[in-house]
Amino acid sequence: MFGQRRLDSSPGTHYRCERVSAVNGQYFFSTREGSLEGPFFTRVDAEREIYSYIRRMLQAKEIRDSRAF
Repeated sequence: MFGQRRLDSSPGTHYRCERVSAVNGQYFFSTREGSLEGPFFTRVDAEREIYSYIRRMLQAKEIRDSRAF
C-alpha cells in the first residue's frame, strides 16, 4: 500500500502484516515499536489486548503532550 500515515514525514510503501502470531500454542502480537507482547492463551485474548495496548499508548502520548506546555 502506497500512502502517508498522519505521523509520516513523506509518503511511502507500507506493508500490512498479521500482528498476531502463535508460538508453541501461545499467542503474541507485535507492535510498530518493535516489541512482542504476550503470551496470551487464545488468539481472541491477544486481539483484545491489541486494543488495550493502543489505548495505553494514546493515553501516554496525551500525558506527554500535556506536559510539554
